[in-house]
Amino acid sequence: MANLVRILALTASAIVVLSFVFFAVDQLTEGSENQVRSVRGDSQRARSDALIDAPNPGPRVEQARDRQHSDIRELIDDGDDVLLSPFTGIVDSSSVWVSRLVPGGIGLLLYGLLGMMLANALPGPKHEVSDWREAHS
Repeated sequence: MANLVRILALTASAIVVLSFVFFAVDQLTEGSENQVRSVRGDSQRARSDALIDAPNPGPRVEQARDRQHSDIRELIDDGDDVLLSPFTGIVDSSSVWVSRLVPGGIGLLLYGLLGMMLANALPGPKHEVSDWREAHS
């Protein structure tokens, strides 16, 4: 049972971290594109692009995100949406970074740290000592 809990904790943590890394890469790329737009004098950003970055978006934005991201990326983002949905209402910020960092941090603490602590607290398999030589190893 402890191994199952450990695997689930690691999987949930990996999903949260990968989704955040993809988000950060998108933001960095977009920052570069915004600089180019600013130099050209076009500083408009599409509203749908801003909403795609939000954690746990609504159905319309989810459909737009599906079209923009690859299947694997969307699978990871959907898993992240499910895992972090209990925490997205905690933060009400206009900064997409804060909206992603706070629920992600809480998710990592809950699923990663507490999940691993729970796995370590669960009893492991019994090891029967049948010979005195095994008792010292």
